Amino acid sequence: MCGRARCTLRADDIPRACHRNDGPVRTVHMDRYRPSYNVSPGHNFPVVRREDGGDGDGVVLHCMIWGLVPSFTKKTEKPDHYKMFNARSESIYEKASFRRLVPKSRCLVVVEGFYEWKKDGPKKQPYYIHFKDGRPLVFAALYDSWENSEDNCISVWFPAGEILSSFTILTSSSSSALRWLHDRMPVILGDKGSINTWLNCSSSSKFDDVLKPYEDPDLVWYPVTPAMGKSSFDGPECIKEIQMKSEGNNLISKFFSKKGIKEEQESTIEEKNSSAETFRTDPTKSLKRETDTEDNTAISSITDKGGQDSKSITIHSEDDATAKCQVKRDYEAFKAGLEPMTDNTVKQCSTPARKKGNVKSAGDKQPTLLSYFGKN
Repeated sequence: MCGRARCTLRADDIPRACHRNDGPVRTVHMDRYRPSYNVSPGHNFPVVRREDGGDGDGVVLHCMIWGLVPSFTKKTEKPDHYKMFNARSESIYEKASFRRLVPKSRCLVVVEGFYEWKKDGPKKQPYYIHFKDGRPLVFAALYDSWENSEDNCISVWFPAGEILSSFTILTSSSSSALRWLHDRMPVILGDKGSINTWLNCSSSSKFDDVLKPYEDPDLVWYPVTPAMGKSSFDGPECIKEIQMKSEGNNLISKFFSKKGIKEEQESTIEEKNSSAETFRTDPTKSLKRETDTEDNTAISSITDKGGQDSKSITIHSEDDATAKCQVKRDYEAFKAGLEPMTDNTVKQCSTPARKKGNVKSAGDKQPTLLSYFGKN
């Protein structure tokens, strides 16, 4: 538990939350109580304890300081309320500061909710935890008294020689529902039986039944403003729910989204320039692509209609034929600069309608000039 809570209850509502409805309750120093949405260690806080020397059900509403100051603290030492504002319930019998308080110095702390922080990288996000139906939460706690020396004036509330009463809230391991948020939580006494056991029972063996994580599903939470991390920040804004950023709006998703758009734009630009680029690297592929684009559909067409041969090529106009022949001649000129002429080189015809079947190679036993002169 981090050490922040909300207590804006009226003084008479606090004993009622502890199921103490039998008549009036005596109060001590309740003029020091200031309701707050953001209570932290060192602040005055109302607690319910048993009446001094009483064996009955009589209780006292006593305003104490949150943050235990053991009675054996040196008289000249300045109290540190942040040192022991929590006590691990599993070890209260092992430490002298708490062990001697268990028999007769048990008390109850009543709040409307408490805060816990979830670490998210370098930042911490606070959450407000409370009961779903809005009823107060009752925590198990221990209290002690320390006498202030005459030369150690703490504040106007505790002048020299006055008795300072303080308390610590017990914690347990976190419930299964809250483990994602923090590994510890305050000991919540969720019903009248557990409250009576902690406040009035004389057998410490029964405390194990109440000093445990609160597992009921009526404990809920939601994120609140990080501004309440300052103890001076107070008011209803402390418990106002805020909207967390969804995963879809994080930087990673934005990065990939922008990258996808950029790649699509680059793909469009590359597609526009692909014809010229391909012609430089592979002229045959370039010419094939040109015949399939919208700008070159007037050059030639392949059709299966009207009983025509699907392999035949139709010239639509003289201009089209001239344009195609010009492209063919440009290609031949380009290829001639790359490949030397050999006996196996096929002489291309400028007529675009000529089929490959009409072209004869040197391997077809065609007479050559050498054979002609040899006959003479």
